[in-house]
Amino acid sequence: MKIALFSLVMNLPNAITGESFTTGQKLENVIRQAELAERLGFDAYGVGERHGAPFLSSSPPLLLTAIAGRTSRIRLLTTVTVLSVLDPVRAAEDYATLDHLSGGRLEMIIGKGNDPRHYPLFGIAEEEQWDSLAERYALLRRLWDEEDVHWEGRYRPPLHGVTTQPRPLQRPIPVWHGSASSPLSTELAAKYGEPIFSSNTFHPMAKYKALIDHYRERWAYYGRDPAEAVVGAGAGSLYLADTCEEAVRRFRPYYDAIQATPSAQHNQSPFKDLEDQMENGPILVGSPERVIAKILEYHAAFGHSVLSISVDGLSEAEQQEQLHRFAQEVAPVLRRELPSRVWEPKAPVGQSVWG
Repeated sequence: MKIALFSLVMNLPNAITGESFTTGQKLENVIRQAELAERLGFDAYGVGERHGAPFLSSSPPLLLTAIAGRTSRIRLLTTVTVLSVLDPVRAAEDYATLDHLSGGRLEMIIGKGNDPRHYPLFGIAEEEQWDSLAERYALLRRLWDEEDVHWEGRYRPPLHGVTTQPRPLQRPIPVWHGSASSPLSTELAAKYGEPIFSSNTFHPMAKYKALIDHYRERWAYYGRDPAEAVVGAGAGSLYLADTCEEAVRRFRPYYDAIQATPSAQHNQSPFKDLEDQMENGPILVGSPERVIAKILEYHAAFGHSVLSISVDGLSEAEQQEQLHRFAQEVAPVLRRELPSRVWEPKAPVGQSVWG
C-alpha cells in the first residue's frame, strides 16, 4: 500500500483553543506538513481545489510549486483539479510548469469537485458539469500530447495551431480520475485507460465499491487487462490514540466543527454522529489496531493500491502527533500486508510508472 497525505487547506478556528491561523500561517502550515510527510516516508502529498471559505486551496499549482521547492522525493498530487470549470489551455500551461519545477513529480487527479459554489464563479451550469469535464479533458490531453492543435468545442473559443508552453516534462503527465458520486467519472477513466481515485469519504462502503466495480467492468469492456486497473481511495480524517475511547474524546470537537461547515452540510452525510461514522463509514478514528483493521477491510472490498489520509482541522501539534503515529504504528503494517507497485520502480524523468 502506498500512502498519500491530502489537504484541502481548511482554515477553521481551532475547535479547542479557538485560535486561528492567518492565511499566510495556514499556507505555511501546509508546506511544513508536506515536508514532514516526506521525512516520515509518505509516498505522496495532495492539495485539493476549492473556491470558498473555509478552504484556502483555490490555486493548487501555486501551492504545490512552493511544496516542490521544499521537498525532493514525494509525489505531488492535485486532489482534485476541478477541470470542469477550468480553461484547458491555462491548466496545460500551469501544470506543465509545475511538472518541470518539481522534477517530474506531478500527478493530476481531475474531477468535477463536490462544492457547487464554483459553477457560478466560472460560468458553468451545474447540470453541464459532466459534459464540460469530458470536453475539457479531451482538449487538455491534446494540448499535452500534440503541437499545432486545432480545436473547436462548446466551453471555450476555438484554437488555431496552438502549441502550449512549456511542454510537459513527463510524457505523459499521469492523470487519475476522481470518483465520488457518478459512474460517468469511472467511465471516463476506463475509456482513457487511466486510474481512478475514489474519494471514499462521505458515504458507506457500498456506494464507492459499486463505482470501483463499474470502473473495472468498463476497463475490461475496452479490452484492457483487469490486472492493470489501478485504484486509489481516500479515508477521510485520521485520529489515533491508545484506545478508541480516547480517540473519540479527543477528536469529537474537531469532528463537530468540520460537520458544521456549509460544505459539510452540502454533502448531507448519511451518518448520524461520529460513532456511526466510525462503525459504518471510512473515517480512521481509534486505536492503531482498529484503524489497521478498517483499512484492511476496505482494501478487501476495493483492492486499492494507494490510500490517502487527512489531518485537516487539527492543531499543528496534533497534526504532527498523528502523522508520526501513523508512520510508526500503521504504515509499516500496511506496506507489509498490502504490497503495491504504484510509483515503483522510480520512473526516469519523462516517463511515469503507476505499477
